[in-house]
Amino acid sequence: MNKNLTMTGLGFTSGLPYMLIFSTLSIWLRDVGIDLTIIGFFAWISLTYSLKFLWSPLVDRYSIPFLNYFGSRKSWIILMQIFIVIFLICLSNADPVIDIKYLATFAILIALAGSFQDIAIDAFRIELAGIEEQGNLAAYYQFGYRGAILTATSFALIYAENYSWGSAYFLMAALMLTGLIALLITPEGKNNEKSELTFLENFYEPVKDFIKRFNLFVASILLLIVATYRLTDIVMGPMANPFYIDMGFSLTEIGSIVKIVALIASIIGLFLGGILIKKAGLYRSLLFGAFAVMISNVLFSIVAISEPNLNLLSIIVFTDSFSAGIVGTVNIAFLTSLVSKQFTATQYALLTSFMMLPGKVFSGFSGILADYFQSISGADYGWMLFFIFTSMLAIPAIILISLNKSLIQR
Repeated sequence: MNKNLTMTGLGFTSGLPYMLIFSTLSIWLRDVGIDLTIIGFFAWISLTYSLKFLWSPLVDRYSIPFLNYFGSRKSWIILMQIFIVIFLICLSNADPVIDIKYLATFAILIALAGSFQDIAIDAFRIELAGIEEQGNLAAYYQFGYRGAILTATSFALIYAENYSWGSAYFLMAALMLTGLIALLITPEGKNNEKSELTFLENFYEPVKDFIKRFNLFVASILLLIVATYRLTDIVMGPMANPFYIDMGFSLTEIGSIVKIVALIASIIGLFLGGILIKKAGLYRSLLFGAFAVMISNVLFSIVAISEPNLNLLSIIVFTDSFSAGIVGTVNIAFLTSLVSKQFTATQYALLTSFMMLPGKVFSGFSGILADYFQSISGADYGWMLFFIFTSMLAIPAIILISLNKSLIQR
Protein backbone atom coordinates (compact mmCIF):
# COMPACT_ATOMS: atom_id res chain seq x y z
CA MET A 1 0.00 0.00 0.00
CA ASN A 2 2.88 2.40 0.75
CA LYS A 3 4.17 1.92 -2.79
CA ASN A 4 0.77 2.80 -4.22
CA LEU A 5 0.46 5.92 -2.05
CA THR A 6 3.97 6.98 -3.01
CA MET A 7 3.29 6.59 -6.72
CA THR A 8 0.02 8.52 -6.33
CA GLY A 9 1.90 11.40 -4.71
CA LEU A 10 4.66 11.37 -7.29
CA GLY A 11 2.11 11.21 -10.08
CA PHE A 12 0.60 14.39 -8.65
CA THR A 13 3.90 16.27 -8.53
CA SER A 14 4.76 15.06 -12.03
CA GLY A 15 1.44 16.10 -13.52
CA LEU A 16 1.03 19.48 -11.81
CA PRO A 17 3.86 21.43 -13.52
CA TYR A 18 3.19 19.69 -16.84
CA MET A 19 -0.50 20.63 -16.85
CA LEU A 20 0.17 24.18 -15.64
CA ILE A 21 2.56 24.80 -18.53
CA PHE A 22 0.99 22.82 -21.37
CA SER A 23 -2.73 23.04 -20.60
CA THR A 24 -3.73 25.77 -18.16
CA LEU A 25 -1.23 28.23 -19.59
CA SER A 26 -2.93 28.03 -23.00
CA ILE A 27 -6.24 29.05 -21.39
CA TRP A 28 -4.51 31.96 -19.62
CA LEU A 29 -3.00 33.12 -22.91
CA ARG A 30 -6.25 32.80 -24.86
CA ASP A 31 -8.21 34.44 -22.04
CA VAL A 32 -6.07 37.58 -22.31
CA GLY A 33 -6.28 37.64 -26.11
CA ILE A 34 -3.06 35.95 -27.30
CA ASP A 35 -3.62 34.49 -30.78
CA LEU A 36 -3.69 30.77 -31.59
CA THR A 37 -0.43 30.77 -33.56
CA ILE A 38 1.58 32.02 -30.56
CA ILE A 39 -0.24 29.62 -28.24
CA GLY A 40 0.68 26.80 -30.61
CA PHE A 41 4.34 27.81 -30.49
CA PHE A 42 4.25 27.49 -26.69
CA ALA A 43 3.74 23.74 -27.22
CA TRP A 44 7.39 23.57 -28.27
CA ILE A 45 8.37 24.26 -24.68
CA SER A 46 7.37 20.66 -24.04
CA LEU A 47 10.29 19.55 -26.21
CA THR A 48 12.22 19.66 -22.93
CA TYR A 49 10.30 16.50 -22.02
CA SER A 50 10.84 14.99 -25.47
CA LEU A 51 14.59 15.59 -25.36
CA LYS A 52 15.08 14.47 -21.77
CA PHE A 53 17.11 11.46 -22.92
CA LEU A 54 19.96 13.95 -23.46
CA TRP A 55 20.21 14.64 -19.74
CA SER A 56 18.90 11.32 -18.41
CA PRO A 57 22.50 9.97 -18.10
CA LEU A 58 23.05 12.62 -15.41
CA VAL A 59 20.27 11.04 -13.35
CA ASP A 60 21.60 7.53 -13.96
CA ARG A 61 25.21 8.44 -13.23
CA TYR A 62 25.07 11.01 -10.43
CA SER A 63 23.12 11.94 -7.33
CA ILE A 64 22.71 15.34 -5.66
CA PRO A 65 25.15 15.97 -2.77
CA PHE A 66 23.55 16.13 0.69
CA LEU A 67 20.14 15.22 -0.73
CA ASN A 68 21.46 11.75 -1.69
CA TYR A 69 21.05 10.88 1.99
CA PHE A 70 17.46 10.06 0.99
CA GLY A 71 18.57 8.01 -2.02
CA SER A 72 19.96 8.74 -5.49
CA ARG A 73 16.60 8.96 -7.29
CA LYS A 74 15.01 10.88 -4.43
CA SER A 75 17.81 13.45 -4.43
CA TRP A 76 16.96 14.47 -7.99
CA ILE A 77 13.22 14.49 -7.33
CA ILE A 78 13.59 16.72 -4.25
CA LEU A 79 15.89 19.22 -5.96
CA MET A 80 13.68 19.51 -9.04
CA GLN A 81 10.56 20.00 -6.93
CA ILE A 82 12.29 22.88 -5.13
CA PHE A 83 13.21 24.44 -8.49
CA ILE A 84 9.66 24.04 -9.79
CA VAL A 85 8.23 25.80 -6.74
CA ILE A 86 10.61 28.76 -7.21
CA PHE A 87 9.96 29.05 -10.95
CA LEU A 88 6.17 28.82 -10.51
CA ILE A 89 6.32 31.71 -8.05
CA CYS A 90 8.27 33.73 -10.64
CA LEU A 91 5.74 32.77 -13.33
CA SER A 92 2.88 33.92 -11.10
CA ASN A 93 4.27 37.46 -11.37
CA ALA A 94 4.23 37.46 -15.17
CA ASP A 95 1.87 39.44 -17.42
CA PRO A 96 1.70 37.77 -20.86
CA VAL A 97 0.24 40.89 -22.50
CA ILE A 98 3.08 43.15 -21.34
CA ASP A 99 6.05 40.74 -21.46
CA ILE A 100 5.34 37.32 -22.90
CA LYS A 101 9.09 36.61 -23.12
CA TYR A 102 9.38 36.75 -19.32
CA LEU A 103 6.51 34.28 -19.01
CA ALA A 104 8.00 32.01 -21.69
CA THR A 105 11.40 31.97 -19.93
CA PHE A 106 10.03 30.66 -16.66
CA ALA A 107 7.71 28.26 -18.48
CA ILE A 108 10.79 26.76 -20.12
CA LEU A 109 12.62 26.51 -16.78
CA ILE A 110 9.63 24.79 -15.17
CA ALA A 111 9.44 22.35 -18.08
CA LEU A 112 13.17 21.61 -17.85
CA ALA A 113 13.00 20.94 -14.11
CA GLY A 114 9.86 18.87 -14.66
CA SER A 115 11.61 16.73 -17.25
CA PHE A 116 14.46 15.99 -14.81
CA GLN A 117 11.91 15.16 -12.13
CA ASP A 118 10.08 12.76 -14.47
CA ILE A 119 13.31 10.93 -15.37
CA ALA A 120 14.01 10.30 -11.68
CA ILE A 121 10.39 9.35 -10.90
CA ASP A 122 10.25 6.84 -13.77
CA ALA A 123 13.49 5.24 -12.61
CA PHE A 124 12.24 5.23 -9.03
CA ARG A 125 9.00 3.49 -10.10
CA ILE A 126 10.67 0.85 -12.27
CA GLU A 127 13.16 -0.01 -9.53
CA LEU A 128 10.48 -0.09 -6.85
CA ALA A 129 8.89 -3.38 -7.98
CA GLY A 130 9.04 -6.23 -10.48
CA ILE A 131 7.36 -6.22 -13.88
CA GLU A 132 4.29 -8.01 -12.46
CA GLU A 133 3.52 -4.97 -10.27
CA GLN A 134 4.26 -2.28 -12.86
CA GLY A 135 0.73 -2.19 -14.25
CA ASN A 136 -0.63 -1.53 -10.78
CA LEU A 137 2.01 1.11 -9.99
CA ALA A 138 1.33 2.75 -13.35
CA ALA A 139 -2.38 2.96 -12.51
CA TYR A 140 -1.72 4.65 -9.15
CA TYR A 141 0.82 6.98 -10.77
CA GLN A 142 -1.82 7.91 -13.33
CA PHE A 143 -4.36 8.37 -10.51
CA GLY A 144 -2.09 10.97 -8.90
CA TYR A 145 -1.44 12.51 -12.29
CA ARG A 146 -5.19 12.86 -12.89
CA GLY A 147 -5.50 14.49 -9.48
CA ALA A 148 -2.93 17.01 -10.66
CA ILE A 149 -4.99 17.59 -13.80
CA LEU A 150 -8.05 18.41 -11.69
CA THR A 151 -6.00 20.73 -9.48
CA ALA A 152 -4.07 22.46 -12.27
CA THR A 153 -7.09 22.90 -14.54
CA SER A 154 -10.46 22.76 -12.81
CA PHE A 155 -9.46 24.26 -9.46
CA ALA A 156 -6.92 26.69 -10.97
CA LEU A 157 -9.42 28.01 -13.54
CA ILE A 158 -12.15 28.64 -10.96
CA TYR A 159 -9.62 30.29 -8.64
CA ALA A 160 -8.23 32.44 -11.48
CA GLU A 161 -11.70 33.68 -12.49
CA ASN A 162 -12.53 34.64 -8.91
CA TYR A 163 -9.12 36.12 -8.04
CA SER A 164 -6.36 36.31 -10.64
CA TRP A 165 -4.14 34.15 -12.80
CA GLY A 166 -1.09 35.18 -10.82
CA SER A 167 -2.56 34.14 -7.47
CA ALA A 168 -3.72 30.85 -8.98
CA TYR A 169 -0.18 29.98 -10.09
CA PHE A 170 1.23 31.03 -6.72
CA LEU A 171 -1.18 28.62 -5.02
CA MET A 172 -0.11 25.85 -7.41
CA ALA A 173 3.50 26.46 -6.37
CA ALA A 174 2.53 25.85 -2.75
CA LEU A 175 0.74 22.61 -3.63
CA MET A 176 3.93 21.27 -5.23
CA LEU A 177 5.33 20.88 -1.72
CA THR A 178 2.96 17.96 -1.11
CA GLY A 179 5.24 15.86 -3.30
CA LEU A 180 7.92 15.86 -0.64
CA ILE A 181 5.56 14.00 1.70
CA ALA A 182 5.15 11.18 -0.82
CA LEU A 183 8.90 10.60 -0.86
CA LEU A 184 8.99 9.91 2.89
CA ILE A 185 6.56 6.97 2.73
CA THR A 186 8.58 4.41 0.78
CA PRO A 187 12.35 3.80 0.56
CA GLU A 188 14.01 3.46 -2.81
CA GLY A 189 14.06 0.03 -4.40
CA LYS A 190 17.34 -1.79 -4.78
CA ASN A 191 18.63 -2.16 -8.32
CA ASN A 192 21.45 -4.70 -8.35
CA GLU A 193 21.40 -4.86 -12.16
CA LYS A 194 22.19 -1.18 -12.68
CA SER A 195 25.39 -0.69 -14.64
CA GLU A 196 28.06 1.68 -13.32
CA LEU A 197 29.15 3.56 -16.42
CA THR A 198 30.99 6.74 -17.25
CA PHE A 199 28.94 9.74 -18.28
CA LEU A 200 29.62 9.20 -21.99
CA GLU A 201 28.92 5.48 -21.75
CA ASN A 202 25.52 6.34 -20.33
CA PHE A 203 24.66 7.91 -23.68
CA TYR A 204 25.40 5.03 -25.99
CA GLU A 205 25.35 1.86 -23.88
CA PRO A 206 21.55 1.99 -23.27
CA VAL A 207 20.98 2.30 -27.03
CA LYS A 208 23.43 -0.50 -27.73
CA ASP A 209 21.70 -2.71 -25.16
CA PHE A 210 18.26 -1.99 -26.63
CA ILE A 211 19.36 -2.91 -30.13
CA LYS A 212 21.19 -6.00 -28.87
CA ARG A 213 18.13 -7.30 -27.01
CA PHE A 214 15.67 -6.78 -29.87
CA ASN A 215 17.98 -6.59 -32.97
CA LEU A 216 18.03 -3.52 -35.21
CA PHE A 217 14.94 -4.32 -37.29
CA VAL A 218 12.67 -5.20 -34.36
CA ALA A 219 13.97 -2.26 -32.33
CA SER A 220 13.13 0.07 -35.24
CA ILE A 221 9.58 -1.27 -35.50
CA LEU A 222 9.05 -0.95 -31.75
CA LEU A 223 10.33 2.63 -31.79
CA LEU A 224 7.98 3.48 -34.68
CA ILE A 225 5.05 2.17 -32.64
CA VAL A 226 6.21 4.20 -29.65
CA ALA A 227 6.62 7.35 -31.80
CA THR A 228 3.18 7.16 -33.44
CA TYR A 229 1.01 5.75 -30.65
CA ARG A 230 0.06 9.07 -29.05
CA LEU A 231 0.32 11.42 -32.03
CA THR A 232 -3.39 12.24 -31.99
CA ASP A 233 -3.79 13.45 -28.42
CA ILE A 234 -0.37 15.15 -28.31
CA VAL A 235 -1.00 17.23 -31.46
CA MET A 236 -4.58 18.05 -30.51
CA GLY A 237 -3.72 18.88 -26.88
CA PRO A 238 -2.55 22.53 -27.14
CA MET A 239 -5.73 23.53 -28.97
CA ALA A 240 -8.30 21.84 -26.71
CA ASN A 241 -8.53 24.66 -24.17
CA PRO A 242 -8.52 27.52 -26.72
CA PHE A 243 -11.31 25.57 -28.46
CA TYR A 244 -13.41 25.65 -25.27
CA ILE A 245 -12.85 29.40 -24.99
CA ASP A 246 -13.76 29.98 -28.64
CA MET A 247 -16.95 27.96 -28.17
CA GLY A 248 -18.00 30.55 -25.59
CA PHE A 249 -17.59 28.58 -22.36
CA SER A 250 -16.48 30.49 -19.27
CA LEU A 251 -13.48 29.59 -17.11
CA THR A 252 -15.83 28.41 -14.36
CA GLU A 253 -17.80 26.21 -16.78
CA ILE A 254 -14.58 24.71 -18.13
CA GLY A 255 -13.12 24.27 -14.66
CA SER A 256 -16.15 23.07 -12.71
CA ILE A 257 -17.80 20.84 -15.30
CA VAL A 258 -15.59 19.97 -18.27
CA LYS A 259 -12.40 19.33 -16.31
CA ILE A 260 -14.14 17.42 -13.52
CA VAL A 261 -15.87 15.22 -16.09
CA ALA A 262 -12.49 14.68 -17.74
CA LEU A 263 -10.90 13.69 -14.44
CA ILE A 264 -13.61 11.19 -13.52
CA ALA A 265 -13.51 9.64 -16.99
CA SER A 266 -9.72 9.42 -17.05
CA ILE A 267 -9.58 7.78 -13.60
CA ILE A 268 -12.07 5.15 -14.75
CA GLY A 269 -10.06 4.69 -17.93
CA LEU A 270 -6.67 4.36 -16.28
CA PHE A 271 -7.83 1.67 -13.85
CA LEU A 272 -9.71 -0.17 -16.59
CA GLY A 273 -6.51 0.07 -18.60
CA GLY A 274 -4.73 -1.96 -15.92
CA ILE A 275 -7.56 -4.53 -15.92
CA LEU A 276 -7.57 -4.60 -19.71
CA ILE A 277 -3.87 -5.47 -19.82
CA LYS A 278 -4.40 -8.38 -17.41
CA LYS A 279 -7.47 -9.72 -19.21
CA ALA A 280 -6.75 -9.00 -22.87
CA GLY A 281 -2.96 -8.70 -22.99
CA LEU A 282 -0.74 -5.85 -24.11
CA TYR A 283 -1.34 -6.23 -27.85
CA ARG A 284 -5.14 -5.99 -27.73
CA SER A 285 -4.94 -3.22 -25.13
CA LEU A 286 -2.66 -1.11 -27.34
CA LEU A 287 -4.94 -1.61 -30.33
CA PHE A 288 -8.10 -0.82 -28.37
CA GLY A 289 -6.54 2.37 -26.99
CA ALA A 290 -5.47 3.60 -30.44
CA PHE A 291 -8.97 3.11 -31.90
CA ALA A 292 -10.61 4.70 -28.86
CA VAL A 293 -8.50 7.87 -29.09
CA MET A 294 -9.13 8.20 -32.83
CA ILE A 295 -12.91 7.90 -32.41
CA SER A 296 -13.08 10.26 -29.43
CA ASN A 297 -11.13 12.90 -31.35
CA VAL A 298 -13.57 12.74 -34.25
CA LEU A 299 -16.42 13.36 -31.81
CA PHE A 300 -15.01 16.80 -30.99
CA SER A 301 -15.86 17.84 -34.55
CA ILE A 302 -19.54 17.44 -33.61
CA VAL A 303 -19.17 20.00 -30.82
CA ALA A 304 -17.44 22.39 -33.23
CA ILE A 305 -20.42 22.61 -35.60
CA SER A 306 -23.13 22.50 -32.93
CA GLU A 307 -24.62 25.28 -30.84
CA PRO A 308 -22.71 25.70 -27.55
CA ASN A 309 -24.02 22.88 -25.39
CA LEU A 310 -22.25 22.10 -22.14
CA ASN A 311 -23.96 18.70 -21.80
CA LEU A 312 -22.86 17.59 -25.28
CA LEU A 313 -19.32 18.82 -24.67
CA SER A 314 -19.21 17.01 -21.31
CA ILE A 315 -20.26 13.71 -22.90
CA ILE A 316 -17.58 13.96 -25.58
CA VAL A 317 -14.94 15.09 -23.09
CA PHE A 318 -15.86 12.07 -20.96
CA THR A 319 -15.30 9.76 -23.96
CA ASP A 320 -12.01 11.43 -24.85
CA SER A 321 -10.65 11.38 -21.30
CA PHE A 322 -11.78 7.79 -20.76
CA SER A 323 -9.80 6.80 -23.85
CA ALA A 324 -6.80 8.85 -22.73
CA GLY A 325 -6.87 7.15 -19.32
CA ILE A 326 -6.73 3.69 -20.90
CA VAL A 327 -3.98 4.77 -23.28
CA GLY A 328 -1.97 6.30 -20.42
CA THR A 329 -1.84 3.08 -18.40
CA VAL A 330 -1.36 0.81 -21.42
CA ASN A 331 1.41 2.98 -22.80
CA ILE A 332 3.35 3.06 -19.52
CA ALA A 333 3.12 -0.73 -19.25
CA PHE A 334 4.27 -1.09 -22.86
CA LEU A 335 7.28 1.20 -22.42
CA THR A 336 8.21 -0.45 -19.11
CA SER A 337 8.20 -3.87 -20.82
CA LEU A 338 10.93 -2.63 -23.17
CA VAL A 339 13.28 -1.28 -20.48
CA SER A 340 16.33 -3.06 -19.12
CA LYS A 341 17.04 -2.49 -15.42
CA GLN A 342 20.68 -2.00 -16.31
CA PHE A 343 19.78 1.38 -17.78
CA THR A 344 16.49 2.20 -16.09
CA ALA A 345 16.43 6.00 -16.23
CA THR A 346 18.13 6.48 -19.58
CA GLN A 347 16.26 3.82 -21.56
CA TYR A 348 12.85 4.87 -20.24
CA ALA A 349 13.71 8.49 -20.99
CA LEU A 350 14.75 7.51 -24.52
CA LEU A 351 11.49 5.66 -25.08
CA THR A 352 9.31 8.46 -23.72
CA SER A 353 11.30 10.90 -25.86
CA PHE A 354 10.57 8.83 -28.95
CA MET A 355 6.94 8.81 -27.89
CA MET A 356 6.69 12.58 -27.35
CA LEU A 357 9.11 14.12 -29.87
CA PRO A 358 7.16 13.70 -33.17
CA GLY A 359 3.89 14.81 -31.59
CA LYS A 360 5.46 17.78 -29.82
CA VAL A 361 7.18 18.97 -32.99
CA PHE A 362 3.87 18.82 -34.87
CA SER A 363 1.91 20.29 -31.95
CA GLY A 364 3.90 23.52 -32.25
CA PHE A 365 2.18 24.00 -35.60
CA SER A 366 -1.27 23.11 -34.21
CA GLY A 367 -2.19 26.79 -33.83
CA ILE A 368 -1.16 27.51 -37.43
CA LEU A 369 -3.17 24.47 -38.55
CA ALA A 370 -6.27 25.57 -36.60
CA ASP A 371 -5.95 29.12 -37.96
CA TYR A 372 -5.56 27.76 -41.51
CA PHE A 373 -8.66 25.57 -41.34
CA GLN A 374 -10.63 28.49 -39.90
CA SER A 375 -9.40 30.80 -42.66
CA ILE A 376 -10.71 28.48 -45.38
CA SER A 377 -13.88 27.20 -43.68
CA GLY A 378 -14.86 29.66 -40.97
CA ALA A 379 -14.48 29.24 -37.21
CA ASP A 380 -16.85 26.32 -36.58
CA TYR A 381 -16.06 24.20 -39.64
CA GLY A 382 -12.38 25.09 -39.25
CA TRP A 383 -12.36 23.50 -35.80
CA MET A 384 -14.27 20.52 -37.22
CA LEU A 385 -11.63 19.94 -39.91
CA PHE A 386 -8.87 20.34 -37.33
CA PHE A 387 -10.26 17.54 -35.12
CA ILE A 388 -10.87 15.25 -38.09
CA PHE A 389 -7.28 15.80 -39.20
CA THR A 390 -5.82 15.06 -35.75
CA SER A 391 -7.92 11.90 -35.41
CA MET A 392 -6.39 10.53 -38.61
CA LEU A 393 -2.95 10.71 -36.99
CA ALA A 394 -3.85 7.53 -35.08
CA ILE A 395 -3.93 5.45 -38.27
CA PRO A 396 -0.14 4.83 -38.57
CA ALA A 397 0.00 3.39 -35.02
CA ILE A 398 -3.03 1.17 -35.65
CA ILE A 399 -1.41 -0.24 -38.79
CA LEU A 400 1.97 -0.80 -37.11
CA ILE A 401 0.44 -2.51 -34.07
CA SER A 402 -1.79 -4.71 -36.23
CA LEU A 403 1.14 -5.90 -38.36
CA ASN A 404 3.48 -6.62 -35.44
CA LYS A 405 1.47 -8.62 -32.93
CA SER A 406 4.31 -11.09 -32.34
CA LEU A 407 6.79 -8.34 -31.44
CA ILE A 408 4.53 -6.80 -28.82
CA GLN A 409 3.68 -10.13 -27.21
CA ARG A 410 7.25 -11.45 -27.07
